[in-house]
Amino acid sequence: MDDTILSASSEEHADRTARAERLIARAVEVLQIEAEAIAALPQRIDGAFVRACELILACRGRVVVSGIGKSGHIARKIAATLASTGTPAFFMHPAEASHGDLGMVISDDVVLALSNSGNTDELLAIVPLVKRRGARLIAMTGATDSRLAALADVHLDAAVAREACPLNLAPTASTTAAMALGDALAVALLEARGFGAADFASSHPGGALGRRLLTHVSDVMRSGDALPTVARDATLAQAILEVTRKRMGMVAVLDEDRSVCGIFTDGDLRRLLERGGDIRGLSVSDAMSAEPAAIGPHALAAEAVALMEARRISQLLVTDPARRLLGALHIHDLLAAKIF
Repeated sequence: MDDTILSASSEEHADRTARAERLIARAVEVLQIEAEAIAALPQRIDGAFVRACELILACRGRVVVSGIGKSGHIARKIAATLASTGTPAFFMHPAEASHGDLGMVISDDVVLALSNSGNTDELLAIVPLVKRRGARLIAMTGATDSRLAALADVHLDAAVAREACPLNLAPTASTTAAMALGDALAVALLEARGFGAADFASSHPGGALGRRLLTHVSDVMRSGDALPTVARDATLAQAILEVTRKRMGMVAVLDEDRSVCGIFTDGDLRRLLERGGDIRGLSVSDAMSAEPAAIGPHALAAEAVALMEARRISQLLVTDPARRLLGALHIHDLLAAKIF
């Protein structure tokens, strides 16, 4: 091969290697700068943060979150997080507010305004009107001496030492810090309100999260004629026939009052066969597993998943407090319901 071609190939490889190293170095530097920006926030969580929380907790209206540009994108996210964690909130674009949208703000509201400089004209233009309506103002800025900070009822300091942008211009570390501070505010309010899993489920009915939080065992369990059951005095052959007929890989063994005294599964049958010997004369009570795992019908389906994973079982009985059989679950039922 020509030496010139080899030399060019080596130079191209060296250039690609150098470029890859520069890209990795820049990415690491950005992450370090943004991590430092967040790490500096805890020391500023003080009385102002408490007053901001108290204003919002006392609010009889909604939290109106506003910002423009990159701060506007962060404001939208903060509004969404507040709304989904128990604090009614919505986003208002400050430019649109000057053209009619300010009518959404009432005296019972709290306005949370985001601006890194604290001197954003579009926000400053609506502050007097917000104040005139009687709404309270919380400012989240990167400048404690800004006009917006001075006009606010409460100022939250989201300043950063520098942006991750090498020009120190593009909002990067500052937006990361603002988002983190907004999350801190939302979570602190969530806890103060006693907002629990059931409340969270009510605002997240869709998707996998909603299914996990809203689906109960009774919604997915098999019941009635679909339940594989035999009496305690049934023969092993009768139990195996019921297992085959109902296709759940198990049969519940019941006393006369339908209370559960055991379970016989495919696994029990395999272990029985491995031991050898004549099984034709056995009763199901000779081969069943006594005191099987069970769950109540009002438990979350996600709890059933956790119990089945912990016990390493594929079937779970559903019983009332007296251990009377109400239903049964197979792991496939939970998969079909997309619980996990």
